[in-house]
Amino acid sequence: MGSLDLPKSPMIFHPEKRSAVGSRNSLAQESRDQQEEVDRLLEEEVDKVMNHVSAKLPKEVLERLDVMGGLKEKVYNYFNQNYQNMFNRYVVTAEDEMVKKVRNFIDKEEMKVLTRYTPKEIASLLDEVGGMDKFNTGEIEKSIVNMYGHLQGHIQRGINDLENLTNSLLRQKTDVGAFIRGENAYSVVKCSFKDNLAKPKTVTDVKLSVNILDSELISPIFHYQVTVEYLIKDLISKQIIDAIDKQIEELKDERIDQGLEELSDGEIIFEKMARVEQHTSDDKENAKSLRYRYFAKSLMEKIEGLRAEIDPESFDQVNVRENLKKIIDIENIRNRGYNTAINSITSILDTSKMGYQYIENLKNARELIIREYEETDPKMLPDERYSVRMKYYDNAQLLEERKSYDVMVKSFEIEVQHIWDVLEMVYDKTKFLKRITDFDDLAAIYKNRIKKQIKLKTGEPLYEDIEKSWDEISFVPPAETQVEKMNRTYLFEKGKVKKRLIMMKEKLQNMYGYRYPIQRRVMEDRLEFLESEFNKFDYMINPYHIQPGLLLDVDITSIKRKKATLDGMANVLNEFLHGVSKGFQDAAFASFSRRRSTVREDIDMHFTTLDEAEELEQANNAGSAYLDMLNEGSKAPEVQTVVSSKAKPKAGTKAKPKAKTKTGSKGVVDSASKQKRRGRPKRGKNSGLTTI
Repeated sequence: MGSLDLPKSPMIFHPEKRSAVGSRNSLAQESRDQQEEVDRLLEEEVDKVMNHVSAKLPKEVLERLDVMGGLKEKVYNYFNQNYQNMFNRYVVTAEDEMVKKVRNFIDKEEMKVLTRYTPKEIASLLDEVGGMDKFNTGEIEKSIVNMYGHLQGHIQRGINDLENLTNSLLRQKTDVGAFIRGENAYSVVKCSFKDNLAKPKTVTDVKLSVNILDSELISPIFHYQVTVEYLIKDLISKQIIDAIDKQIEELKDERIDQGLEELSDGEIIFEKMARVEQHTSDDKENAKSLRYRYFAKSLMEKIEGLRAEIDPESFDQVNVRENLKKIIDIENIRNRGYNTAINSITSILDTSKMGYQYIENLKNARELIIREYEETDPKMLPDERYSVRMKYYDNAQLLEERKSYDVMVKSFEIEVQHIWDVLEMVYDKTKFLKRITDFDDLAAIYKNRIKKQIKLKTGEPLYEDIEKSWDEISFVPPAETQVEKMNRTYLFEKGKVKKRLIMMKEKLQNMYGYRYPIQRRVMEDRLEFLESEFNKFDYMINPYHIQPGLLLDVDITSIKRKKATLDGMANVLNEFLHGVSKGFQDAAFASFSRRRSTVREDIDMHFTTLDEAEELEQANNAGSAYLDMLNEGSKAPEVQTVVSSKAKPKAGTKAKPKAKTKTGSKGVVDSASKQKRRGRPKRGKNSGLTTI
């Protein structure tokens, strides 16, 4: 066999050469003659059929048949045709099976790489059981992912514990930073550490209040009695905002594609505001108004005033409003956010080994109370304990809370003023028959002499005639502006009450010393009661400091040298905030894929390594050639510089099929001048090609 009979490449096409394209012979058959084998097979089968026919048919029939002529030829042709059909079908079937095997083999190898969470042994076992089409591995993969997720959670919790302990060792004390870290620190409304009244040396009481605003909740919370109309309007509002955001993103992409400057923060806000009227309107009466684009006016009228509960007398399952309400209830829009928050904090407490014996879920009031122990008397409770109160406030509730807070502050001022007046009267009575007891007595004695010898000579008014602004208890407060009137902190009023309580205690001690008459005992009991109640009130959260949203109020009592509950609750709070709150988001920073101040020419956007002079020279040459072609009246071609292989479109830009060239000489001159000013080529619509 010569070297020409053995093709060296599959590019050879020949019907007879072995293993060539289109050949009927294969090198795998070595020296076998395929045609001879086929002929021998067909002749044998034809001879068998002819012998069978000759043996079975009667002699007179055989004499009438042209046995030696046409019959044998017809049988031979029939077998040949059917053999070819069978062989072709076999080849096609074999090829299909081979392709399927190869495809399955490739899929199997790819699955071994892609299924990160599934060990290779499990993937092989499942494939042997029945393959991807017969055996659903989704649930097993989900369970394995969950196992890895829980493992990662336990590792993260251990790292958090280690981080808290390390930080406390470095600080040599426990402070607010032990609770809320990172992006959720802004949500703290109040955090205070104070010594326990019963055991001040060994036990610490901690108060922590966290306010998660409505806009920061991952899943929005609604009150139980909120109307169906409000829920639907809220959904429509979110749909409108999402549509406007999508339009703004498209606008920014278009500007980037055109090589224009990015929109500033203020421009984006005004662009969004300008598009509001494209999606809604204030025309409530017109059924064709844009406000009824997503939800018809007739349906809105039917659900007006409809709340979570319908009067049984008017309830009808086939009414429109009942079915609309049912859709809202099935989707759990009313309960979704609140239930998510409850499930989150209870599951975190369970997995963090922070068990609890008392839980009260006031669902309709949107309030959750969790205590480690059912007992509420501090004298009966251990030194390591916690209690959690989670409540959702809307604006109406906060207004009522603030009214109540105003009344309580005023009530404390009245009660403290009353005991102050009583103490003053008792003090004045103790000065009976005593000439000088305090500075006021001495000033009264020398009042006339001061008037005659000093004030008459100088012409200045007497001290008693001058208007007093300072009450000698607290400093004079500044006048209130609208900010203070709308958001009362009551820091001045609280400080004044505390100062008066301290001054009255000192005055009683100075008056009576070590004597304890009935007057002293009665006033001290009253002072202790007012001080205790005022401390509880001051420990509470000022509702003026809260905004509508979820309020998490945590009270912790922990041993100073142990701090087990303190460290455990720190991890619980951080995990809870991470799962419920999106955190503070600055839309101005989040809206840009890249900032103008951070654009660098040496990152991702590499053009050819030419200096600025060469770039300008190329641009000018291309511009002059373009002008010459315009003058000749021919069609101007597109002139593009070569782009380095490292040039990549920026994230957030859309690739266009072709960049259009600018027409006219002015565009070329402007382009060159802009390149000279900016020091870099002008970006065309391809976001990676320089268009002249």
